[in-house]
Amino acid sequence: MTYLYEILDELVLADTVSHKSSATAMQLLADHLDGRGFSVRLQHDDQEGVRKTNLVAWAGSPGQDGLILSGHVDVVPFEDQPGWTRDPLRMTLEDDRIYGRGTSDMKGFIAQCLEAARRIEPRSLERPIVFIFTSDEEIGCQGAARLVPELPKLLGDGPLPRLAWIGEPTSFQVFHAHKGIVAFEVRVIGVGGHSSVPHTGVNAIAVAAKAIEEIGAIQRELRAVSTSEHRALYRDAPYTTVNLGTIAGGSALNMIADDCSFSVSYRPLPDLEPLAVYDQIRERLAALDARDDGSSGRRASIQIGEPMVAPGLRSPRGTPLEAALFEFLEAKTCSGAPYCTDGGQFKRAGIDSLICGPGDLDQAHQPD
Repeated sequence: MTYLYEILDELVLADTVSHKSSATAMQLLADHLDGRGFSVRLQHDDQEGVRKTNLVAWAGSPGQDGLILSGHVDVVPFEDQPGWTRDPLRMTLEDDRIYGRGTSDMKGFIAQCLEAARRIEPRSLERPIVFIFTSDEEIGCQGAARLVPELPKLLGDGPLPRLAWIGEPTSFQVFHAHKGIVAFEVRVIGVGGHSSVPHTGVNAIAVAAKAIEEIGAIQRELRAVSTSEHRALYRDAPYTTVNLGTIAGGSALNMIADDCSFSVSYRPLPDLEPLAVYDQIRERLAALDARDDGSSGRRASIQIGEPMVAPGLRSPRGTPLEAALFEFLEAKTCSGAPYCTDGGQFKRAGIDSLICGPGDLDQAHQPD
């Protein structure tokens, strides 16, 4: 097995589902890069008792015209996901295909980064190269959010290039922009009771259904508004998209549900105020008739949680990185990605990012 596949095998074996620790996988990467002559720094942070780790490694002369290569080690859950025909934590090569959780999103690219580091003689670099590997990207780019403010301290006198190549699975298409993500919880608190006397309570599930319908109306309004520029960037969805991810409520068939919660996320266009839709939802739900159909007078309360925000990205066109990727890939177009990456967080440090990598988005988060 080649070095590239050996690294990927070790990375897939490391169980880095986002709610678990990334420390073991990052130490593995740190050991390999340190052995290749790179300066390595690990940033550790405990999140709800779980050790989360980010990695920064660099080589080459200090300067501002180098390059960052970046990827995330965390993956989405695989337990109870139907469709797996192989062990998710074992890389398998079969018929020119690579199987295993994270092979596409995006441990394959990280393994390629280490293969590149193996071939580089650090002392020969005229410009700096920096590897940034993060945790918690799959849960709102939180690892990069913790890392970015600490980058100057972690690098010390080391270089901070202004261009980043993020190797998300794009089938080697080049993206210079992507939407952000905003996520929050909505909780409806009603009044419980026996289902045979609905007028004595307020059914939280029924009121939550009204709230969901109102959010659906907002989505329809957003879908009706798009510009030619957004249609060029995001052909399939040139507008802010809304998703209802989870819902839970009630305790028994013959009881009036006194509590119901559901999660909401949306992906704002990068040149729009990210919290504008959140504020719109708050206003519309505050004005909602919070009675259910079986109660004439009593009303539920609707609580909206604080939002988690991951910023969008809009990098300038015509950068040296874009030119190099276009030349190597024989590409001519650059558009927008429908998902969010760490690039929005990097922008806070003055770093412009392009997204381009191996693997297909259709295979990301999928079994096998």
